[in-house]
Amino acid sequence: MSPFRLSGFADEIDADFRTQLNGLNELGIGYIEVRGVNGGNISTLTAAQITEVKHQLEAHGVQVSSIGSPVGKIQITDEFTPHLDMFKRILDTAHTLRSPFIRVFSFYMPEGEDPSLYRDEVIDRMGAIVETAKGSGITLVHENEKHIYGDTAERCLDLMTTLKADHWGSAFDPANFIQCEEEVFPKAFSLLKPYIRYVHIKDAQADGQVVPAGYGVGRVEDMLRTLKADGYEGFLSLEPHLGSFKGLAQLEHTDWVDSLEEGGLHTFRIAHRALLSILNRI
Repeated sequence: MSPFRLSGFADEIDADFRTQLNGLNELGIGYIEVRGVNGGNISTLTAAQITEVKHQLEAHGVQVSSIGSPVGKIQITDEFTPHLDMFKRILDTAHTLRSPFIRVFSFYMPEGEDPSLYRDEVIDRMGAIVETAKGSGITLVHENEKHIYGDTAERCLDLMTTLKADHWGSAFDPANFIQCEEEVFPKAFSLLKPYIRYVHIKDAQADGQVVPAGYGVGRVEDMLRTLKADGYEGFLSLEPHLGSFKGLAQLEHTDWVDSLEEGGLHTFRIAHRALLSILNRI
C-alpha cells in the first residue's frame, strides 16, 4: 500500500463545487486542495459560503488537504496590508474546513529586474505571513512558481532557511521548476528535500508544456521513489493543467493556455491514472 495520501485541485474537474466532489468520489480520492469554488476563489467566499462548503465536503466524505490560496500572488510593489488581511481570513477558512496546510507564494518580481533587489521586502512580507500563522496549528507551504521571488531552487532554499519555522515548508512543484528552466531531480529536489511538506503532481516537457506525471522531464518517479524511501507520508496533490478550466488564464500567464482544449473529469482522470501507474512501480 502506498504511504502517500492523494489529493487534488478539483476545480480542474468543474467550476461547480458539488461536481468537483462527485468527481473525486468517482476516482476514489478522499482529499481536495480547495482553490476555485463555484467560479470564485476560496479567498473571496463569505463565512456563510465557507460553511456551505464544509457541509458539502462532509456530505461527500471528502477532507481538505490544503487551501490553495493566492496569498503572495501579487506584485512585490503592491500594497501589502490588505493582502495580509486577506491571509487572516484564509486562516479562519482553513480552521473552519480543518485544513492542515495553506499554500502560499512569494510575490511577483518586476519584469526584467533582479529579484535580489527585492529580497529584503520579500523576507519582511513572508515573515509577517509566517508570524501571523504561528500557533494556529496550520502549516504554510510555499509553492515555487514562475516569476515570483521563489521561482528558482536557490531562492526557495533562501526562503526556507531564512524563515525557518515548524509551520513553514515547501510545496514542491516539478512542472513549475521545469518552466523556470531548473533541473527538478536531483538538483532542486536535493536542495529542498529537508523542507518538503507537500507535493504537487504536475510534470512538463522541456519546452514547459504540462503533461501527465512521468511523461515529462521532471523525473517524478525518481522523486517519489526517494520520498517514499525517506519515509514521506504526506500529500500528493494532483494539479493536472492538461485542459483549460475556469480560472486557468488567471493562474498561468503564458501563451500555451490558449491552445488547450476544455478540461474536466476526463483530463483529471488521465493525470490520476498516470500517477497511480508510477505509484504501482515504486
